[in-house]
Amino acid sequence: MTSQANPDQQIAILRETIVALVRSDGPDLSARQLAVLLTVYLSEGPHTVRGLAADLNVSKPAITRALDRLGELDLARRKVDPADRRSVLVQRTPKGSTFLRDLRSVMSEAVKGTAEARILPAQGNGEPAPALRAV
Repeated sequence: MTSQANPDQQIAILRETIVALVRSDGPDLSARQLAVLLTVYLSEGPHTVRGLAADLNVSKPAITRALDRLGELDLARRKVDPADRRSVLVQRTPKGSTFLRDLRSVMSEAVKGTAEARILPAQGNGEPAPALRAV
């Protein structure tokens, strides 16, 4: 995404990405589940339930519920920390890495679509192209 994308364009990209995910055969993740997944995959680990809760400013039970779902989908897994058996580490999985790669591709297409909409002429009534209208 270019640094020149304005907030309306960013929202359009987010919408296009979410719509593509909803239409796909892939898992239907909540915002919280997606936030946990992206935190695990995009920031340095090791990740713990306590650390994720602190990073996302949500409760540990909320993280546990999100991890339950991510575990069911094999997008992340929990493992007891061998150095401290009271602690649980959250690990990446091959399926989660594939999901992230696919998400990048979907977002890339959304950026392209929004960029193309940006160069469309305004409608006859002076309104911006539909893809850029504020929601």
